[in-house]
Amino acid sequence: MKEKVQEVLEMIRPSLQADGGDVELVDVTEDGIVKLKLTGQCAGCPMSTMTLKNGIERIMKQEIPEVKEVVRAD
Repeated sequence: MKEKVQEVLEMIRPSLQADGGDVELVDVTEDGIVKLKLTGQCAGCPMSTMTLKNGIERIMKQEIPEVKEVVRAD
């Protein structure tokens, strides 16, 4: 599943990079929890929680039904 998550992150990454940020995959647990680290402008952005939950998590769950949740690994 880690490879699938990386593929989805590659789809999302250009949007984050356009705003000066990026995302790194830290871990994917066996129970479907994806742990990500937001970097660049995204790391300190007050909207980063919304980006993580309403953006990245929504797309992850849509593309990979096994994903249960996306959490920050900072």
